[in-house]
Amino acid sequence: MGCIFQGISSRMEVRRLNGVYLVIDPKQDWPQLLEKLHAALKGGISIVQIWDHWQENVDPVQKLGFATQVKELAGRFSVPVLMHDDWHFAQQADLDGVHFDVAPDNMEEVQKTLGGKYIGLTVGNDLERIKWADANHLAYISFCAVFPSPSVDSCEIVDQSVIKETRKVTDMPVFLSGGITKANLPSLSALSFDGIAVISGILSADNPEVAVREYLSELKKFNTVSI
Repeated sequence: MGCIFQGISSRMEVRRLNGVYLVIDPKQDWPQLLEKLHAALKGGISIVQIWDHWQENVDPVQKLGFATQVKELAGRFSVPVLMHDDWHFAQQADLDGVHFDVAPDNMEEVQKTLGGKYIGLTVGNDLERIKWADANHLAYISFCAVFPSPSVDSCEIVDQSVIKETRKVTDMPVFLSGGITKANLPSLSALSFDGIAVISGILSADNPEVAVREYLSELKKFNTVSI
């Protein structure tokens, strides 16, 4: 699996991804969102993804400016920033990679163009899709959704048996997403995974820094991965 990382940007140390993965929605008020992101970074998030979800009146220059602010802020904490779906924008903004909800037909071109940066993929109950991700040396996979959630209404609910079976198929990093809260996180303790992806559980919290630390505290109770 290591071959995909050979050309990654020197400003971000290459590592196996794990921990708390935060997805941010650029349709929200940018100053407030960046303030919350800063707090979450202080709390210890490991990855940031910019959702490809923009206000209609935002032009390409403004998008690039926002992504640059996110990248600079995350860079202070050595946290990689990925773009959701739009790999051309990820390249333009010099982000650390891209996350696809659906694998593109031109994955070989994407990998070559991005020069070995992180590429992740959303997966569900289809083991063949997981095997495909492994065969194409992706950086990680993210299961969606482990619990019902308004922000992931396009995802199927994942059978925990599929998540367990995944460890027989690949050793790539596995993330879980969809409706994960501090209250229901312990119910995932029988599964082997590397991290969780969260949106509202952090960004809607009164104190995002504290929320991240609480998630990490719960993960450390039962997850064998060092976070």
